[in-house]
Amino acid sequence: MRDTIIWQRVEGALIFAGCVTLWWHVPDAAPVWGIVLLFFAPDLSFAAYGAGPRVGAFFYNSLHSYGTAAVLLVPGIVLDASWAQVVGATWLGHAGFDRMLGYGLKSGGGFQLTHLGRIGAAKEGAEP
Repeated sequence: MRDTIIWQRVEGALIFAGCVTLWWHVPDAAPVWGIVLLFFAPDLSFAAYGAGPRVGAFFYNSLHSYGTAAVLLVPGIVLDASWAQVVGATWLGHAGFDRMLGYGLKSGGGFQLTHLGRIGAAKEGAEP
């Protein structure tokens, strides 16, 4: 199990690096401060945990999925829409960055239970 987690964390790092490369190749699409705000925007989904762990996990996972970000990024590339490229790459980069750090998709059982294992103080000796 540990080997697959390492591979997924490396995959996240590669996706993040690819998105950083995309940011540099989209000329004048957004100021750096705008990209920083966009980068952290998916974490606002954490507020959905106020409605319970299942609802929170649904919204968190929706905004931290590679596929959801690609729905914006790919048409942005195909249609040469720089704003969609930047938003999609930033969203995808955020998901990759989180996975690189070990923050995986959430389980309906609680925020600390992810597909990459437990996170936070509850981490000691347990897997989801």
